[in-house]
Amino acid sequence: MSLFLIAKNDLYRKAAWGVAIVSLACYLLAEPVPGVGIAIPVFYPPVIAAIVALSLSRRYAAPLAYACGSLGTLIGADLMNLGRIRGLGAPVMSIGGAEPSTGSSSSASSRSSSLPS
Repeated sequence: MSLFLIAKNDLYRKAAWGVAIVSLACYLLAEPVPGVGIAIPVFYPPVIAAIVALSLSRRYAAPLAYACGSLGTLIGADLMNLGRIRGLGAPVMSIGGAEPSTGSSSSASSRSSSLPS
């Protein structure tokens, strides 16, 4: 979807700069958490992407923010930190996602089953 939005709106150069800036910010903000993996506060990437997109192009801020936010976070928080994963002791590694699935159809049902009755 990101590549489609970049191509459709001819945002190649602006998207390259935006993805680079968001990637760098996410790389610097991502922290290794033992037993979990690489973590970044949930609202930082979209806020950073929105600010970067607005500063690069007011007219195409929405598609640019989407592309920079998704690609920049994937590259900066996940791919650039692959070397730090090994020593964290996380049982499962999930690229580009929140928690890995536990096999149940809904995360709410898996959480409610762990609550005391």
